[in-house]
Amino acid sequence: MARKRVLITGAAGFLGSHLCDRFIKEGFHVIGMDNLITGDLRNIEHLFKLEQFEFYHHDVSKFIHVPGDLHYILHFASPASPIDYLKIPIQTLKVGSLGTHNCLGLAKAKGARILVASTSEIYGDPLVHPQNEEYWGNVNPVGPRGVYDEAKRFQEAMTMAYHTFHGVETRIVRIFNTYGPRMRLNDGRALPAFIGQALRGEDLTVFGDGSQTRSFCYVDDLIEGIYRLLLSDYHLPVNVGNPDEISLKEFAEEIIKLTGTTQKIVHKPLPVDDPKQRQPDITRAKEVLGWTPKVSRSEGLKVTYEYFKSLPKEEWFKQPKEFQAKK
Repeated sequence: MARKRVLITGAAGFLGSHLCDRFIKEGFHVIGMDNLITGDLRNIEHLFKLEQFEFYHHDVSKFIHVPGDLHYILHFASPASPIDYLKIPIQTLKVGSLGTHNCLGLAKAKGARILVASTSEIYGDPLVHPQNEEYWGNVNPVGPRGVYDEAKRFQEAMTMAYHTFHGVETRIVRIFNTYGPRMRLNDGRALPAFIGQALRGEDLTVFGDGSQTRSFCYVDDLIEGIYRLLLSDYHLPVNVGNPDEISLKEFAEEIIKLTGTTQKIVHKPLPVDDPKQRQPDITRAKEVLGWTPKVSRSEGLKVTYEYFKSLPKEEWFKQPKEFQAKK
């Protein structure tokens, strides 16, 4: 029997590469696509020797052509950290709008089911806690984070329009903070930032008083939730994340303990529109998918720290990627 074929956009990124691994393991033929603006081929180089994997170096904001049958599409192409989308705001908006439109058009043409990666950021700086899927959010469309937040909100609206108007089989996952091997040390998010500072012997930077909260989900748990959602019959958005909430000050203290660094915590001013609270209500994921996270933060952090520690030391000191400005 021929293998089912799945297209994964953003395949060389953190989550995209883990999805490639999972779908290869499940017996699919995987077509990875990435323009490598934030992705890294090293994340998927172990797959190139496999005949059930192929890779297209392509920007999904431009027309997408994939020959042959296609059964599933997972649209994960997008900058996902503030350090990226603040530097490449227009590409961020384009991949969420034009890129999503192209993927949905391909799904319609191929009769494929498509799952799009949305984000907890669509809730903005939430006035409801924890955040459930019925909450519409509190987003500043013209603030620095607006390019990412609104790209994802538009993406959800476009996906639902293709579902209702064209009858395309669609799935929407709202991803909360996720961590694990293959994250970039210099991507500006709290976890890699804290571990990177500890490895370099720098003080750990906490913005504001550190009382703002996050909920961290280990990557294997997230991938399991996404896989279940894709194969489910549910088309409305589903939160996937770990509801175990922690303040960023406490989290920095955990990282100091984990790494054994002697550095201290220093405070800097809070960035504009930084969410004060982030915690998923995962009732829907439990009921619809039978999914709950299994990996504790202490367990997941050990694996992630070992991964970062194993990187060549020049990676610890590498500056964030400079992007070529494009319209």
